[in-house]
Amino acid sequence: MRILGISAYYHDSAAALIEDGRVVAAAQEERFTRKKHDPRFPRNAIQYCLDEAGVGLDQVDHVTFYEKPFLKFERLLETYLAQAPRGFTSFRAAMPIWIKEKLFQKSNLVKALKDFSDAGDLEEKLLFAEHHQSHAASAFYPSPFDEAVVLTMDGVGEWATTSVSVGRGNALEAKREIHWPHSLGLLYSAFTYYTGFRVNSGEYKVMGLAPYGEPRFADLIMEHLIDVKEDGSFWLDQSYFNYAGGLTMTSERFHTLLGGPPRDPDTLITQREMDLAASVQRVTEEVVLRMARDLASTYDMDRLCMAGGVALNCVANGKLLREGTFKQIWVQPAAGDAGGALGAALAAYHDHLEAERKPNGAMDAMAGSYLGPAFPQEDIEQRLSGLGAKFETLDEADFISRTAAALDEGKAVGWFSGRMEFGPRALGARSILGDPRNPQMQKTLNLRIKYRESFRPFAPSVLREDVGDYFELDSDSPYMLLVADVQEGRRKKMTQEEEALFGIDKLNVPRSDIPAVTHVDYSARIQTVHEDTNPRYHALLTAFKKRTGCPVLVNTSFNVRGEPIVCTPEDAFRCFMGTELDCLAIGNCFLEKADQDPALARDYKSEFAPD
Repeated sequence: MRILGISAYYHDSAAALIEDGRVVAAAQEERFTRKKHDPRFPRNAIQYCLDEAGVGLDQVDHVTFYEKPFLKFERLLETYLAQAPRGFTSFRAAMPIWIKEKLFQKSNLVKALKDFSDAGDLEEKLLFAEHHQSHAASAFYPSPFDEAVVLTMDGVGEWATTSVSVGRGNALEAKREIHWPHSLGLLYSAFTYYTGFRVNSGEYKVMGLAPYGEPRFADLIMEHLIDVKEDGSFWLDQSYFNYAGGLTMTSERFHTLLGGPPRDPDTLITQREMDLAASVQRVTEEVVLRMARDLASTYDMDRLCMAGGVALNCVANGKLLREGTFKQIWVQPAAGDAGGALGAALAAYHDHLEAERKPNGAMDAMAGSYLGPAFPQEDIEQRLSGLGAKFETLDEADFISRTAAALDEGKAVGWFSGRMEFGPRALGARSILGDPRNPQMQKTLNLRIKYRESFRPFAPSVLREDVGDYFELDSDSPYMLLVADVQEGRRKKMTQEEEALFGIDKLNVPRSDIPAVTHVDYSARIQTVHEDTNPRYHALLTAFKKRTGCPVLVNTSFNVRGEPIVCTPEDAFRCFMGTELDCLAIGNCFLEKADQDPALARDYKSEFAPD
């Protein structure tokens, strides 16, 4: 039984293919088109999934779309009618697209899928899941748990913005929902907009900026913007927002309450933006914690699964784990809309077809989230040669040793190995790596290679067997979705002058013996590396540990700001030559920047729009 799942037409379009319940392949369309958050029909991602399985669409039993367009259209119409005549400008902009395209999504999907089919019986194969059903299925069914509470929180699906289900065996039972326009995800996005970042892209920046600030607006937010009950349910005062019927996220009343208009993205970030970020992060954490406490008590379960965009808030996830309300937490690595494609396929298999499910209680079913395309060594060599690259081909032992040595020498290394990751995080397949002991590495990677804001933190990859020696965490975190503090014994004591610093001035103060991955509040977004899911990356970390005594590497995504993570060897070489990366380790090929033809360099910094 093969089922293809599709998410499309909003942002982060993707495709995923399962076979008898096993995840065979999954990828986002942006990786192929090189258009960040590409919302278009995922033609390339579908073709990749079919190729990976070695089948055509006619050998696929069902195709499942991740949401129900008519329900979403119903929500839009009711929202506009409730707010009329306010919101007419937004209504006028949205309706032609819906009437021309989105309202007839079934026929549009059938038409687009015909390019992959000779048989033509596509309408009979096509199924539709609800948006939050897809998220919940993506969270529970690949998890290692036989039963769990499932929490989905995002901007909005059809009507739901927050939903709770209980998963047991091969079934999910919906229990609760909070409906539009009351949305924790959109509250966070409102502050993303207000602090001058791009909605659906800049939320990571707000989370990264928060530790530089003080949550001095948190009480104001709780008093005026959001009413949070003890069980975590909430209500937003819509007079402060403009997303329901307008073209912006916040209203003039919001601006008056918080003391001014939104920050112009072209102006400098100030302490005020840092405090706003800290405040909305504090409120988000409070809502999640209250909700989790009530869910654990109500359903008497000690395992929690999470998906939806809010589940990518790894700081809140880390606090939830530390509080101990649930003994175990599992978050879908592609928790956003891209993961809805996988969830739609799994919902069709287990919910619609009632197929059996066999969790193993230990490892999840995501295969480390290495579900994208890989490239054979011969293919890599041919592609690099075609680009004019100069490289050495090494055996495995020499390749690992050479890469570890380059990292120890303070070089920034582009690392391209095996199958590409599914989801927003680079997990050691398409990564830029550095030495975490180097106090200049964070600034170097941000400003000279990623071309992004200097405050952005970097994540540590650490051998799973050594995580407790470096961080206050003793559990798996393979998908970089949990934040924990650096161990007390590894921290650097601040001087009085350093303690007195505010905001971005804190950035240049080394705070531990792994300063490049230690945030200003001593936290780190941790990836534990496991030999059974990524033996090669595990081998590199082991070699680096043997050479230096340190089992940790800086790991950030292989791209520049505004660019999707690299997919092909060509993408990797272009990024390598367009930035100040020192080395490229790809397949078994090792490239030094100094050996390359300078004429192959390009102005990469201005090629992609800021995200």
